Amino acid sequence: MSINTFGHLFRVTTWGESHGPALGATVDGCPPNVPLSAEALQHWLDKRRPGVNKNTTQRQEADAVRILSGVFNGMTTGTPIQLMIENTDQRSRDYGDIAHTFRPGHADITYHLKYGNRDYRGGGRSSARETAARVAAGGIARAALDHLAPGLEIKGYMVAMGEMTLDRSRFDRDAIDRNDFWLPDATSAPEWEAYLQKLRKNHDSVGAMIEVTARGAPAGLGAPVYGKLDTDLAAAMMSINAVKGVEIGEGMAAAGLTGTANADEIFMGEDGPEFSSNHSGGILGGISTGQEIVVRFAVKPTSSILTPRRSIRTDGTATEVITKGRHDPCVGIRAVPVGEAMMACVLLDHLLLHRGQIGENQGHIGP
Repeated sequence: MSINTFGHLFRVTTWGESHGPALGATVDGCPPNVPLSAEALQHWLDKRRPGVNKNTTQRQEADAVRILSGVFNGMTTGTPIQLMIENTDQRSRDYGDIAHTFRPGHADITYHLKYGNRDYRGGGRSSARETAARVAAGGIARAALDHLAPGLEIKGYMVAMGEMTLDRSRFDRDAIDRNDFWLPDATSAPEWEAYLQKLRKNHDSVGAMIEVTARGAPAGLGAPVYGKLDTDLAAAMMSINAVKGVEIGEGMAAAGLTGTANADEIFMGEDGPEFSSNHSGGILGGISTGQEIVVRFAVKPTSSILTPRRSIRTDGTATEVITKGRHDPCVGIRAVPVGEAMMACVLLDHLLLHRGQIGENQGHIGP
C-alpha cells in the first residue's frame, strides 16, 4: 500500500500505529540550510499532546520527537528527514473485548472488509494518534516557511463545538493560546467547558468546527484546474481523522449569497491590489490572492463512548458495544494543531512548486 504519502515536492510519509512501539514520518523535499532542532518540533507537538488537561483524553504520552536523519549541525541537509515518536502509555488490554466486534462509527468494519484483518488496539493505523507524526512534519514545514516566506503566520482555533458557537464580535486572537479550547474568546471558555463536561459525564461526545488561517501568504500559490491550492488544502484537511467536511472562505454559505454580495471588489492600493472583503477565503481560480487564506473543517463526535451501541461481530452475530479506554470527548480540541500542520505542509509544497515553475517571473499590476 503506497498511499501513506502526501505532497508534491514537499512530501510526507507517515508510519506506525496507535499501540505499536512507535510512529513517525519521513519528510522528503525540505530545502537545505533551514535551522531545525527536535526542540523546535516539540513546541508544536506539545500543543497536540494528550493528557494535558481534563477536556481531552487522559492517555499520558510525552510525544517526544527524535530526528534520525536529514539534519546536521542544526541545519537541514536537503536529504530525507526521519522523525520518530515512541508510544509509552499504551493500554492494549482496554481493547480485548472488541477484537472480533466492530465499533459503530469507527473504521473497524471498513478496514476488515478491505484488508481481511485489522489492528483493533486503539484503531491501529486509523487512530488519531497518527496525527502526531503530521504535527511533527508540520513543524518542519513551518521552519522552512519561516526561512522562505518570513511573516507568514498560520493560526487555528475552534469556532463551534456542538451547540456552542463563537461570537465573532468578541474575537480575540490573543486569547487562542490561553484556554483549553483554542477559543478566540476567553470569556466563553468556562461555558464551553461546562457544556463538554456535562456530555462527558453522560458518556457522550460532541463534534466541532475548526478554522485555520494563513496571514502573509504570497499571491500566486496554486495552479489551474488540477493543481489548485484549495484542492490540496481540502484534501489535506479531509485526510485528518474524523473530518467530514471542509470549507474555503464562505464555503457552503456561498450557496445562499447573491453574486453582488459574494464578489470581493478590487481596488488599487499603495502596495498593490486590495479587496473589499474576503468571501473567497484568499483563493481565486485555485490560486492565492495574497489575502488571508481561510479554511474550516468539521470534525464528527468521537464514536468511542461508554453508552451502549448496537453492532455485529466478525461472525455476523448481533451484539452491543461499549468502547472502553481513554478517549477525547471532543476530538476537535486536539485537531486544531493538526489543521495548522496540514496548512503549513500544503503552503510550503505550493511555495516550492511556484518557485520551480515561475521563479521571479511573476505577474505585476500597476506602474
